[in-house]
Amino acid sequence: MPATREPAALNLPPRVPLARLPTPIEPSPRLGAALGLDLLYKRDDLTGLELSGNKARKLEYLLAEAEAAGADTLVTCGGVQSNHCRATAFAAAKRGLRAVLLLRVPDPARPPAPEANVLLDLLAGAELRWVSHEEYRRRAELMDAVASELRAAGRRAYVIPEGGSSPLGSLGYLLAVAELRRQLPEAWRSGPLTLAYAAGSGGTGAGLELGVRALGWKDARPVGFAVCNDAAYFRATTAALCADARRRWPALPEVPADELRIDDGFIGPGYAQATPEGLEIIRRAAREDGVLLDPVYTGKAMLGLAARAREPGGLPSPRVVFFHTGGAFGLFPFASALAG
Repeated sequence: MPATREPAALNLPPRVPLARLPTPIEPSPRLGAALGLDLLYKRDDLTGLELSGNKARKLEYLLAEAEAAGADTLVTCGGVQSNHCRATAFAAAKRGLRAVLLLRVPDPARPPAPEANVLLDLLAGAELRWVSHEEYRRRAELMDAVASELRAAGRRAYVIPEGGSSPLGSLGYLLAVAELRRQLPEAWRSGPLTLAYAAGSGGTGAGLELGVRALGWKDARPVGFAVCNDAAYFRATTAALCADARRRWPALPEVPADELRIDDGFIGPGYAQATPEGLEIIRRAAREDGVLLDPVYTGKAMLGLAARAREPGGLPSPRVVFFHTGGAFGLFPFASALAG
């Protein structure tokens, strides 16, 4: 086996303990076999922090920086049912901080009922501010304005970008790669391997790409299945996050955009919109493997994985680790469609 470079040599910043690590890996004996794959789930839906999935790994680094800066309030944004916003609200509560969430809705004058993640945001004590789709295009500007407002009122605000996808937040998935490699059976540590994940804001993919290169794990190839935006967007966004991380921590490896594998064939009608095929793969994962996927993120990634598995050369390898990044609460707005 080629020599590996352990992340300890990269001089990474501190993090606070939010996630329950390591998350387990589990086989998919039925669905995987039916798809013609040797499939393992990396159960990052089990990171804890009230079912916060992949967000917990990112928030460990982000909250460490926030607390080091003396922040008492976290400001972030997302869609109305944002898993990231809900995770931020609970992370803030756990660390004795406040949270202000900017949530995207069709009509801010008519906010949605408190259900699913919105209900959980409120239970965690977050302050919710509704913004229109048009306003959300200026989300960075809006969050900066909220942070300025809070500072003028004597509070110390720390802004977290959409999805926790920043160079700092991405480091959580660099460490996840090292964790995975330690867990895998010996036979899986050499030879081609596909690392499948849902690409929603770029941070998870950036961490995975940095991780396989930092470890010298040349046989492991991340494949991101886009849940919004196109492949060009995610290649640019992911590569930019990696480049920014490398500027902050020069020991990190270079990640060229043209080496990134992003599949945008399974977005469906748009973000947080499901197709009948996507709902069916969620039912199959639940009934055949006892695993809950969601219509917004992991369901689309599994649908893409299932489709590409049928195509010659559709995946780097039929030996696959599927990063289950969470999102169970996203099932509830689709209850009637899934039950049908």
